[in-house]
Amino acid sequence: MAEAILTPIEKKPIGFTAGVLAAAGGFAGLFIGTAQGSGLLGILVGAALMAALAFVAMQVLGEALEKPVRWGLFAVAAVGGYLFNAIPGLIMGGLFGWFFGWFIYWIGMGRYRAHLVPYLTPGQVLWHYSFRVLCGAIFVFLITPIIVVMPLSFNAQDFFTFTPEMLAFDPAGYSLKHYRDFLTNPEWTNAVKNSLMVAPVATLISVSLGTLAAIGLSQSHVPGKRAIMAILISPMIVPLIISATGMYFFYSKIGLVGTYWGIVLAHAVLGIPFVIITVTATLVGFDRSLTRAAANMGANPVTTFFKVQMPLILPGVISGGLFAFITSFDEVVVVLFIGSAELQTLPWQMFTGLREQISPTILAAATILVGISICLLTAVEILRRRSEKLRGMSPG
Repeated sequence: MAEAILTPIEKKPIGFTAGVLAAAGGFAGLFIGTAQGSGLLGILVGAALMAALAFVAMQVLGEALEKPVRWGLFAVAAVGGYLFNAIPGLIMGGLFGWFFGWFIYWIGMGRYRAHLVPYLTPGQVLWHYSFRVLCGAIFVFLITPIIVVMPLSFNAQDFFTFTPEMLAFDPAGYSLKHYRDFLTNPEWTNAVKNSLMVAPVATLISVSLGTLAAIGLSQSHVPGKRAIMAILISPMIVPLIISATGMYFFYSKIGLVGTYWGIVLAHAVLGIPFVIITVTATLVGFDRSLTRAAANMGANPVTTFFKVQMPLILPGVISGGLFAFITSFDEVVVVLFIGSAELQTLPWQMFTGLREQISPTILAAATILVGISICLLTAVEILRRRSEKLRGMSPG
C-alpha cells in the first residue's frame, strides 16, 4: 500500500535547490577529494558541479524530462568512474549518479515534504532529515570496519590490505585459502572446539541463574531491589579489565585459574546481566493474575512457573541466552587472565595471531564470527517481536 501524501508538493525556487545540491555535492566531494589528496578542491568542485546540474535539470530541462535526466546522469557518472578507476570506479560512479539524479528532483520538486505533516516549520523539517542523516552517518561509521574485513578475508595474498588485483576485481586476486587454513589448521580448529565447549555451558548457567534472578527481582515485596539489580548487572558496566583482574586474584585462591570450569564460570558471570535485562523487560508486560489463578487451582510454584510463566517469557529467556552465548563466544580479556595454553578459545587465538604472526586467517575467522553474530541477532529480533505479540504490546 502506498504511503499517503500528507502535504501537497510544489516546485521549489532554484536558489534553494541549487544551494542544497551544492551542500550535498560539497560533502560528497570532500571524501573524493581527500582520497585524491585535496579535500578543499573536492568540496569546491563537488559543490559547483551539483549546483550546475541542479540548475540545468530544474530550469532548462524541467520535470518532463526527469527520467532521461536521471538515466543520463547515471550513465555519465558510471562511464566517468570507469575511465577514472576501472570497475570500482564504474560501481561508485553509477551509485553517485543514481543518487544525485534522484536527489535533484526530490529536493527541486519539494517531494521531501510529501510525507510530513503540513504544519512543520522549515527548521523542524531540516531537523527531521538532519537527524536521519546523522544516524545514517553513525551507522556507516560503525559498520564500515566490518564491511572492509569481509572482502579482505578472500585475499589471495598474505596481506591485510587490498591488492591491485582485488581493486581491479581480478579473480586471481581472490582465494579461499584463509578459510581452508581456518578449517584445517589444528591451532584454529582446537580454538573453535574450546569455544564450543565453553560457550554453551556458560550460556546454560547464565540463563538459569539470570532468569531466576529476574523473576525474583520482579516481585514487589523484595527489599533492596535496586541495589541488588545494580550488583547483578555490574559486570556489564565495570570495565572488563577490572573484572578480569578481580577474577584472576579470586580464582587463584581457590584453584580455578587455568581450568575449564574457571573459564565457564567467568563467562557465565559476564552473561548473567544480559539475561536479567532481557527477562526483566519481558516480565514488564506479564499479567500476574495468571499465576494467582494457577495457584488458586492448586498448582504449586514449580508447575506454575513451567506451565504458565515460562511459555510467555520464553522469547525473552532465549534472547538473553543468545546474548550470553555471543558474549562468551567473543570474549578475550578474561580468558587471557584465567585461561591456559590448552584452553585457548577462538578470540584468544585471533589475538595471538595478531600479536605474534599476523596471520590473515584472522580475517576469515572474523568474517565467520560476524556471520554467526548476524544470524543470532536476527533470531533475537524475531523473538523480540514474538514476545511483544504474546504480551499484546504489538498487533498480531
